[in-house]
Amino acid sequence: MSTMVIIKFVIGFVLLVAGAELLVRGAARLAAAMGISALVIGLTVVAFGTSSPELAVSLRAALSGGAGADIALGNVVGSNIFNILLIVGLSALAAPLLVSPQLIRADVPIMIAVSFLTLYFAADGHIARGEGLLLFLGLILYILFSIYLGRKQGATPVDVPAVALETGTGKERWRRDVALIAGGLVLLGVGSHWLVNGAVAIARLVGLSELVISLTIIAAGTSLPELATSVLASLRGQREISVGNVVGSNIFNLLCVLGLTSSISPTGVAVSPVALRFDIPVMIAVALISFPIFLSGYIISRKEGLFLVGLQVVYTSYLVIAAKHVPHAGLLGALLLLLVIAVPARRLLLPVIRRLRARRESA
Repeated sequence: MSTMVIIKFVIGFVLLVAGAELLVRGAARLAAAMGISALVIGLTVVAFGTSSPELAVSLRAALSGGAGADIALGNVVGSNIFNILLIVGLSALAAPLLVSPQLIRADVPIMIAVSFLTLYFAADGHIARGEGLLLFLGLILYILFSIYLGRKQGATPVDVPAVALETGTGKERWRRDVALIAGGLVLLGVGSHWLVNGAVAIARLVGLSELVISLTIIAAGTSLPELATSVLASLRGQREISVGNVVGSNIFNLLCVLGLTSSISPTGVAVSPVALRFDIPVMIAVALISFPIFLSGYIISRKEGLFLVGLQVVYTSYLVIAAKHVPHAGLLGALLLLLVIAVPARRLLLPVIRRLRARRESA
């Protein structure tokens, strides 16, 4: 492996951090200027912009044919798992996250529904071009729905950085905000591209399959813009952008990245039996567990963030161990499924049990 790959890998990380800073600043200021809530900006402009690396990688992989289908699908599935488990987890560890009621009422259910729809389309081992077009149509409807809700609710107070108070006419400030967002997206795209190239080169040295590489290294690499943006937004107090970015990115990945990839590829996108049997169900399970965690007091605590990060470690460990055909790898997979099902079930059932016990005692 050449020294240049390592240099690009390091520079890519620096570009990601710089791009995230520009993007969060521009998005927060643009939200106030346009009268749209910070949550909607996070769900659309920021989320879609930071998901552009996933789109580029999946399109390139699908059009290349062969094993590229595994990369195209694995990139989307792995990114969605990574976004909720690691990005929300690390963002909550940085600072407990506030969850908007709109996310619980609309966006998280949409994310869960689209995840199940993806499984339905993939059930025959193939996502056809027509199915991809339906997914992409869903993206257009989702954007219109988000803008409608944002306009209806109006702008919410946001902690706009001090740089937002610069002098100048409204048109000049608007241009600066758009320039910040555009510059941030460019830096995020270049940085993630160099990071992915370096990470894939490293992964190939240890002999991982295309699917495992896409579910882990590539998914993590293309999700680094979301990671940098969400953690930075959390530290800056832009907590609606932090959570909305993740949910919006997951919806964008399925509706746009997978939808556009399937519709443009001449033969659609093939779905491997392994992904259909394990990884897509894990993606759905992770989307489901986000609901009770987000719902609990509309706050994601540091303890819950640690739990999510732990699940990501278990999932990644399982993929690597299973790829190496280590004995008893299924045990780790069973542990992952147990954690994914048991903890959220406990969070949902405990309040019900407490209310029933209180009624019995008062009777």
